[in-house]
Amino acid sequence: MREIPFSTILNALADPARAFPKRYLEHFSDLSQQDLAALMQLWPQIASTRKRSLLKGLVEQFQEDTLLSFDDLAMQLLSDPDEELRLSALLLLEETRAPRLLSRLHDLLTNDPQPAVRAAAAHLLGNFIQLAELEELPNEKIAPTLAALLAAVTDTDGHLARTALEALGYATHPAVPGLITTAFAHPDPQWQAAALNAAKNSSDARWQEQVLAALNSPDQPVRLAAAEAAGTLELKPARLLLISLLEEEDDDEVLQAIIWSLSQIGGEDVRTYLQTLLDEAEDDEMIEFLEDALLNLSFTEDNEAFDLLALDPEDPE
Repeated sequence: MREIPFSTILNALADPARAFPKRYLEHFSDLSQQDLAALMQLWPQIASTRKRSLLKGLVEQFQEDTLLSFDDLAMQLLSDPDEELRLSALLLLEETRAPRLLSRLHDLLTNDPQPAVRAAAAHLLGNFIQLAELEELPNEKIAPTLAALLAAVTDTDGHLARTALEALGYATHPAVPGLITTAFAHPDPQWQAAALNAAKNSSDARWQEQVLAALNSPDQPVRLAAAEAAGTLELKPARLLLISLLEEEDDDEVLQAIIWSLSQIGGEDVRTYLQTLLDEAEDDEMIEFLEDALLNLSFTEDNEAFDLLALDPEDPE
């Protein structure tokens, strides 16, 4: 990264007469406290459209390269009065597991006036629920968050309620299986997709029957969620159905989810089918995706081979 004085970048940001250079975006990663303070001092003077454009660019940069870190700036913007900026800030915190974020997300979930912001906070709180399940976070720290998410599942805003359910999927809590079951039975496909995402997050194969049935749904988000769940849950009975869907699926996003799930499940003929798809592919992005899927399949096969060779220490020699 070429050294550019941050004051030069701030001057460019404050100049509404000129487009802000895209090459400056990466300089907002890992800001020093001095540079962050200078930016926040200037912030009230910058036009709202300029701020939104900046945050949109930072989100795009972050999604292309998650080694970039805009955490400190994003944390500052969680209190911004502009709902769109708060939402962008939450997107920039997708990979963050810092304990300081937990209480801030909890506050947004329970107190933010905008349901969309509350839903985005609920989504990120799922990461912390998962950490608690992995015993990387004390249960007492996560208890208030669990209570808040359980309350959010009954919110009148459907998007918030569904996102809260998906986050709760990570939790070992007696109320969660019943909530997922109810969502599966909901006539709205959006709730069915949320149930599938929650089931995926649960890492519990008890939802196998519902996942397999949803693979044939006429609703694209439901098929997508089902395909992703089948792979994450490593449902072996889904293998043949997923293979058959390779030729039938006409939605590119669902097709890629099917391919990736097959790479997670593995088994007979999977490598042959994926290699055939690679041989026939002409699109560069699809070629790269299939190559990554085949690499992941090798990882899956290596794990299966290791499991077969592993000896149970309690078995007699």
